Amino acid sequence: MITASNVTLAYGKRVLFKDVTIKFTPGNCYGLIGANGAGKSTFLKILSGEITPDKGEITIGSRERIAMLRQDQFAFDEETVFNTVIMGHKRLYDVMVARETIYSKGDFSEQDGIRSAELESDFAEMNGYEAESEAAVLLNGLGIPEELRHKRMKELEGGDKVRVLLAQALFGSPDVLLLDEPTNNLDLKSIAWLEDFLFRFPNTVIVVSHDRHFLNQVCTHTADIDFGMIKVYVGNYDFWYHASQLTLRQKQNENRKVSEKAEELKAFIQRFSSNASKAKQATSRKKLLDKLTIEEMPVSSRKYPHVMFKPERACGDIILEMQGLTKEIDGVKVLDNLDLIVNKNDKIAFVGGNTLARTTLFQILAGELEPDSGSFRWGVTITHAYFPKEHSSYFEKDMNLIEWLGQYSPPTEGETFARGFLGRMLFSGDEATKKCSVLSGGEKVRCMLSRMMLSGANALVLDEPTNHLDLESITALNDGLIAFPEVVLFASHDHEFVSTIASRIVEITPGGVIDRVMQFDEYLESEDVSRERDALYHGHAELTL
Repeated sequence: MITASNVTLAYGKRVLFKDVTIKFTPGNCYGLIGANGAGKSTFLKILSGEITPDKGEITIGSRERIAMLRQDQFAFDEETVFNTVIMGHKRLYDVMVARETIYSKGDFSEQDGIRSAELESDFAEMNGYEAESEAAVLLNGLGIPEELRHKRMKELEGGDKVRVLLAQALFGSPDVLLLDEPTNNLDLKSIAWLEDFLFRFPNTVIVVSHDRHFLNQVCTHTADIDFGMIKVYVGNYDFWYHASQLTLRQKQNENRKVSEKAEELKAFIQRFSSNASKAKQATSRKKLLDKLTIEEMPVSSRKYPHVMFKPERACGDIILEMQGLTKEIDGVKVLDNLDLIVNKNDKIAFVGGNTLARTTLFQILAGELEPDSGSFRWGVTITHAYFPKEHSSYFEKDMNLIEWLGQYSPPTEGETFARGFLGRMLFSGDEATKKCSVLSGGEKVRCMLSRMMLSGANALVLDEPTNHLDLESITALNDGLIAFPEVVLFASHDHEFVSTIASRIVEITPGGVIDRVMQFDEYLESEDVSRERDALYHGHAELTL
């Protein structure tokens, strides 16, 4: 169990938390939610002891251990993958090192014998004999192959490093587990494994995530940061959302009724205050009016951008045709003789473990790359807009946001139009004059979405558009693409995003393409799809051999 008592933290005049008191109990998984900048990651650091609050204290049970998912990918560069995982349980790791040091001695003294017995006792108490097999299970579940486990961390790709650090946090069944965006860089298979792991985890979990499906799958409680406070709801993210919206509507209705009653009393008082026969009643109603209080609705830190894609014209019958598309990247064939026809009203999610294949395909369709062989053609009625996964090159010019948006706005529109558009995308007031060079990842994504909205395109191509966005922006984009009446081709690791938008699923495997007109959850559960995937991978392996 971990408890925060009267925790207050401010940066200058900005108060993040004020007198927050909250208890997190064993057996529960708490989803910590709030708008960007509300203090989710900061609160996890307060709980872990990394940040000291201005006031208040954090207490945990005696002999309880906290583990936190580390964000520094370079902290363990000189360690092996296996050692990095074990170091998640520092006391056990220290005992392992001391134990190995004693057993490596050439001359083994009586004192060494006594010490080794103590170490063996501590080692057994902490399940040290199962440490290697537990680490292997965690690494396997998170997609780290056996051949990487004895390499040094510096030899791993960034995404694999993040997976190892997640295994480190999970290792040794900590009493309190703090996870900040644990699904980043995980594929759907690894996310499903993590969901199952946390579902069975017996201790306290506090998790920050922008993945709504993940929160719904693992959370028993939702801890909402808003108005400088943290309020706990029993239930997952969907329950919190519906409960908070209901509470908001109830408060609004109560305030509306009070306002209507007040107007009625004011009208009576104004009408009869000078009438001697009604003066007593007017005075009585004035006393009632004085007692009426309209509860001031707090201004939420949550803000939803206005995401709406309006095509300038409807798509014709021919949308997009691909024939024999083939492309090698750094000597590896990522697209191999790809044939695909996109139909009217298709909303296609490209899924599977090969993110490079999807990104390469999108770059070819957007005209940023040339295929090695094969061809594709867009229909004559089609105008397409592209959201690239890597878009930093769009923000290299030294200009503010008004100037930046002006590059993509109609030539007849000026600064007033740009300010209005940016305001709807949460860049209001002075925010609209910020330099492109200082934008955060989420702000750049909102700018790129603005560029797409201004295009009037009737075919949208989006490569991981939810990266860097908060839950509110993801929700707005999700709703905007559901409402879009024309064609969408997209890739995303967000399960909820894919399942609510896509009407067709395409998976690019090394042996060919799986193409199904069905919902995403149906696709994942389909035995027919699973058999086809196994056959394609097996066939590719035989060809390789």
